[in-house]
Amino acid sequence: MRTFAKGNKTPYLYMIDTSAFQGKKAAYYTLGCKLNFSETSTFGKMLSDMGVVTAKKGEQADICLINTCSVTDVADHKCRQAIHRMVRQNPGAFVVVTGCYAQLKPESISKIEGVDLVLGSNEKANLIQFLSDGFIRRDNIATYKTVKTKDIKTFAPSCSRGNRTRYFLKVQDGCDYFCTYCTIPYARGFSRNPTIASLVAQAEEAAREGGKEIVLTGVNIGDFGKTTGENFVDLVKALDAIEGISRYRISSLEPDLISDELIDYCAQSRAFMPHYHIPLQSGSDTVLKLMHRHYDRQLFADKIHRIKEVMPDAFIGVDVMVGCRGETPECFEETYEFLRDLDVTQLHVFPYSERPGTSALHIPYVVSDAEKRARSQRLLALSDEKTHAFYERYIGQEAEVLFEKALRGKAMHGFTKNYIRVELPASEAREEYDNQLLKVTLGDFNHDKTALGASLNDK
Repeated sequence: MRTFAKGNKTPYLYMIDTSAFQGKKAAYYTLGCKLNFSETSTFGKMLSDMGVVTAKKGEQADICLINTCSVTDVADHKCRQAIHRMVRQNPGAFVVVTGCYAQLKPESISKIEGVDLVLGSNEKANLIQFLSDGFIRRDNIATYKTVKTKDIKTFAPSCSRGNRTRYFLKVQDGCDYFCTYCTIPYARGFSRNPTIASLVAQAEEAAREGGKEIVLTGVNIGDFGKTTGENFVDLVKALDAIEGISRYRISSLEPDLISDELIDYCAQSRAFMPHYHIPLQSGSDTVLKLMHRHYDRQLFADKIHRIKEVMPDAFIGVDVMVGCRGETPECFEETYEFLRDLDVTQLHVFPYSERPGTSALHIPYVVSDAEKRARSQRLLALSDEKTHAFYERYIGQEAEVLFEKALRGKAMHGFTKNYIRVELPASEAREEYDNQLLKVTLGDFNHDKTALGASLNDK
């Protein structure tokens, strides 16, 4: 028997008979965002604590966990493919499906042959309990457990690195914004968060485990504090004070929730990196209104200018959606010209996908798939130009890089403070460099232009 208790590390409170799990093999498949990867990693750690081992490539698993995404129709399709593939490759395994697609389409997933359990956003906080009950009972009847969006209230803590160097700390879940194109609030529920004290405790544990970099993840991170009466800036300050953690990155911040106080604090902080990821979605005020976004393009531009004023070396990634309903050719040109003239580093371009039940379906102007592809290609080319120019500025300069484990005989990669990807030749890579902060001199681009080469300053 093993007790899983409530606290800073895990939300579970029950006794589990782990004898049935000893030596069993588990396979994991995650789709979607960093938050999903963080949650899957946490579930994997808990199963490991129960005696379950991760199935190696080619081995059949006894337990399969698929953590799904539902941000687009393509994501839904990939989820179904992943479920069928896992069932086919692991005959007889106990198959659990959770995540956003599981919340939105639980009944249809439960009808897929081979699926044993479907858990929505509220229930996945107790995934281990549901898994234990079902795995031991094995009645071969697919069941699903979800509640309505308004009743999703649980928060499943997660701070894990899986097979990565960086830790991912979940600081918030859910969203109250209800943009017209988005199903995430229906899949994840309303905005909610744990206390600053509990998050500090998890970060301190990561530091004791040797972690040096933590990425703050969530659905709408800047909304932190709604359920505890705290605020995001105070969380940043508390985490910045933790000894042992050298770097923090914020995965994504809505522009209307980036305060000058936050920008100014991060600019002089000990450990928060000059790296921002900010969703724009459109550079046309007409489209932003149709999307029910909470800002206009001037506010977005002001935030970028403010960041660059106090952090001129900052890497700024921007989410852009193309081809949404109402995006006329004139609106797209506004977006293109806006981004062309804005001092940002990289564009994450997403073609709009129709989502059942969203109010965007009532907007009359529809963009063809061919036009979506053409617009995406233009923005991706612009992104490449901007990223290349940003990297080029730092060739020949000294930088500190956190290196990540490489396959034997392969080049080693890592990132500078301002998120420039760096490649250390295989001839210089050493196993002991994994998870180490090392000083390098940045060289020219590597062969595929995805990183800057580097040479170690102190060998």
